[in-house]
Amino acid sequence: MEVRSSMWPICSALLMVAVSCSGPVVSDDPTPRLRQGGHQSEADGRKQLAGYAATFDNADEWKQRAANIRKQILRGAGLDPLPARPVIEPIIHDRRLYDGYSVESIAIETVPGFFLTGSIYRPTEGDGPFPGILSPHGHSRGVDGGRKRNQNQIRSAVLARMGAVVIGYDMVGFGDSLLAGWKHEHPKLMPLQTFNSIRMLDYLVSRADVDADQIAITGSSGGGTQSFLLTAIDQRVKVSVPVVMVSAHFFGGCDCESGHPIHVSDHHDTNNAEIAALAAPRPMMLISCGDDWTKNTDKVEFPYAQRIYRLLGVEENVENLHLAAEKHDYGASKRQGAYGFIAKHLGIDTEGHKNSDGSFDESFVTLESWQRMRVFDEKRPWPAQAMTPNSDFTFPGAKSGSN
Repeated sequence: MEVRSSMWPICSALLMVAVSCSGPVVSDDPTPRLRQGGHQSEADGRKQLAGYAATFDNADEWKQRAANIRKQILRGAGLDPLPARPVIEPIIHDRRLYDGYSVESIAIETVPGFFLTGSIYRPTEGDGPFPGILSPHGHSRGVDGGRKRNQNQIRSAVLARMGAVVIGYDMVGFGDSLLAGWKHEHPKLMPLQTFNSIRMLDYLVSRADVDADQIAITGSSGGGTQSFLLTAIDQRVKVSVPVVMVSAHFFGGCDCESGHPIHVSDHHDTNNAEIAALAAPRPMMLISCGDDWTKNTDKVEFPYAQRIYRLLGVEENVENLHLAAEKHDYGASKRQGAYGFIAKHLGIDTEGHKNSDGSFDESFVTLESWQRMRVFDEKRPWPAQAMTPNSDFTFPGAKSGSN
């Protein structure tokens, strides 16, 4: 296991290439372009980052570039202007008490007729306000996949017992929406799923027991994409921990990640490594492994982000936990790194939450069955206004501006 903080020297090879390369070339072709999956080689990813690095030499130049990328992500995702966001009236029920934390079922209507479902994990001690954490999931399939997967339940429960309000929520076609008949395929999959994250954040910060100035997000794989995308476009996220996803050469293999032109247009050219770096100057930990497209993070993507944080004068806010011998998951060692980073930057007191060897205690977690985690079932049916699964929809009354 190797943990690299921002105090490590930046990769000299990257800087040498950056000086010699020109900026990104943007085509005059007005047709939307998509970069999906393994769109380019690892070498091309390195070269691309070097070209981006050559376009800014100071904090102001980076801020100008970052502002444009944010704008183009929203535009490319079909969320500019942002849809209307009326007051949320959550459906919350079925509170379960466990060792130091509770779990409740939640649903919110994000667009007319679409109900985003999830689980709220909350400390049983104290009244708050507590830090808030969003916990999106990746593409683990089946009725027991998604937020119901053990690794997702464990991290949510541990962070709640430590003193945070944590919400795990379903991707489209996962969890309750899977059982209702939704497929993880839709012409508006990416904008809907991204808007769902914005709306769940709207709800989280509206809670009386949540400190709206202390918000984090963390997820792995497709949940990592949701983590760095929401952080990029929404300044309310103060701490970001994308896990086994950030890559200069891999753009996400699902339409929910790369099915809209968020990476390239007539007005911008970027990749996921740079989109993740839009978190700066806010704290970010990249967690990577040796068995997927994040295998070069410690040598490629992290140094790129590190340089940006250095230009902004906050090197200490970015770290990389690189686990070269591990695989693509949000396993125990990855969770251990995330717990410490999130606790440090959200001001969570870790006393009483560690084992004798210094690791964070996970032994108390009660794993729920997928049936227990359902929000809607025969006894609690879907609201009458729920739309027919997989049908088309219109985003409500769009308005200008972003967070």
